[in-house]
Amino acid sequence: MTRESEVRSPATDAAAALLCALVDEGVSHIVVSPGSRSQALALVAAALEGGRVGLHVRIDERVAGFTALGIGRESGMPAVVICTSGTAVANLLPAVLEAHHAGVPLILLTADRPPELRGVGANQTTRQPGLFAVGARLETDLPVPEALDEDGTGEQTIMLRRLATEAVAAALGAGARSAGPVHINMPLREPLAGAFPRWFAERTPTPAIVASTPMSTAASVDETPSGALYQGGGGIGEADQPAECGEPVRLEPGPRTVVLAGADAGAEAERIAHEGGWPLVAEIVSGARFGRHLVHGYRELLRDPALGGRIERVVVLGHPTLSREAAALLARADLEVIAVRGPGEPINLNGTTTPVDRVVVAEGSADRAWLGEWMRASQAAAVDLSPPAPDAAGLASAEPERRLGAISAELGVIRAPVDRETLVDAVWRATWPHDRLVFGSSRLVRVADRVLPGKRVPVHANRGLAGIDGTVATAVGVALASQADGRPGLTRVLLGDLAFLHDVGALLLPPDEADPRVQVIVGNDGGGTIFDDLEVARRADPEVLRRVLYTPHDVRLEQVAAAYGWEYVRVADRAALDQALTTPRPGRQLIEVPLAR
Repeated sequence: MTRESEVRSPATDAAAALLCALVDEGVSHIVVSPGSRSQALALVAAALEGGRVGLHVRIDERVAGFTALGIGRESGMPAVVICTSGTAVANLLPAVLEAHHAGVPLILLTADRPPELRGVGANQTTRQPGLFAVGARLETDLPVPEALDEDGTGEQTIMLRRLATEAVAAALGAGARSAGPVHINMPLREPLAGAFPRWFAERTPTPAIVASTPMSTAASVDETPSGALYQGGGGIGEADQPAECGEPVRLEPGPRTVVLAGADAGAEAERIAHEGGWPLVAEIVSGARFGRHLVHGYRELLRDPALGGRIERVVVLGHPTLSREAAALLARADLEVIAVRGPGEPINLNGTTTPVDRVVVAEGSADRAWLGEWMRASQAAAVDLSPPAPDAAGLASAEPERRLGAISAELGVIRAPVDRETLVDAVWRATWPHDRLVFGSSRLVRVADRVLPGKRVPVHANRGLAGIDGTVATAVGVALASQADGRPGLTRVLLGDLAFLHDVGALLLPPDEADPRVQVIVGNDGGGTIFDDLEVARRADPEVLRRVLYTPHDVRLEQVAAAYGWEYVRVADRAALDQALTTPRPGRQLIEVPLAR
């Protein structure tokens, strides 16, 4: 009689072949949500944990998807998300859409019922192939595994290894406009798990190989029979397919030019501005807010007819989303707009934007008079949030009245309540190049964009669709990737109360996994005050506005933190905030900052 532990399962053999091959292609993080249909995949992932593979277990698939998204954002390599069939798969859609629009590599490995159970009312069964076709760079509905492969040389194993190579390449952008999500749907029959094949038990680590050879096509699901690898557009229209990489576009002197850096633009934007002698308009989430040509107070200056009104050429990198002024600039039909292709969706707001792979700046491009006008206006528009220096002479004075006045003034600075400007400034000052800073899509990121000075720190934000989904989970993923192998640094995520509550499930971390070093900083004003600056605030009935848009709440964040096992700190003044941000603490911490509406 065969013991249960000795039962062999084609599902396990296929799971082992596919996951091992993905690891050999460079995947180093696997995020698992529990489920019965996906048990073979989960058990193989657990066996791979350690060495080159980090395993992260999340009970909420939406949280799992955004955790993997954060890992991909930080590392540049896709993490694999494993989940069971049914609504579990649908919960990955928000992360998939963000990965698609922001160009973040991600691999979804979803277990499914076999084809004969689809469309007949079987439990936990829907049509999973095609769910992510809007954005998938490659999507396949695998044939149901039927073979056992003891020595790892069978046809099924070879096919899955080839698929793993194609999947990682597609997630990294080969054959498509940019990096993005890949969906591998794996229908499985019982037995759903069994003993590992001999080759897997004897497996020794092999060097990671990151696929870099471009594929000829992307792939996606169409209405074709189960079990085929479908060739198609992967949600990317023909007009979006990459052009042949040719010579870089040469930017000649002449037109009055600005460089506009949106989300994920990176240091390349600063380089172009520096070499061209052009003003640099850099959003706070761009990763390019530094350098001598950085423009402060850019929103007002773009509205100024004497500056913004005289722009003739814009070089745009990344995805600008934080100001209407930048969007209006890119939509102007009278400008030459050159969009450098990046990880996300291509920019073409005026219908005549020229997409390019890269640019070089011709010698002699600098227009010193043009740059000087912008730099003088920038200096005048800069916001100085530094607290006033102590009155050293007064504090040392022998005159009691003067000394007491100086002491009182100093205490007033220390005890001043925190407002939004003070909050973003304190977080910015506390963050350094070995740290990571994640902005939520809250009012605070717009305040930060308006007032913060230049500083070269790694910044992340989900601005592909600019939703509030998954902000905490993304930050945890960023922390896991950035702190791998014992690397130093702290990940801070700055967001509003509604964005925090929208992703509160991401606070649940398994007790048997090492805690990432994370500070979640919540500016709590009791509701969605981001709507204060929108047209609806001037048009809607105040009570209706309060109820259906502000969505006020009275959640006690201290009790939320206690329920999930996070250290909690509530700060109300700048001194306490600075201390909370800069006092080293292991693990995870929730910092609540009450804000006035």
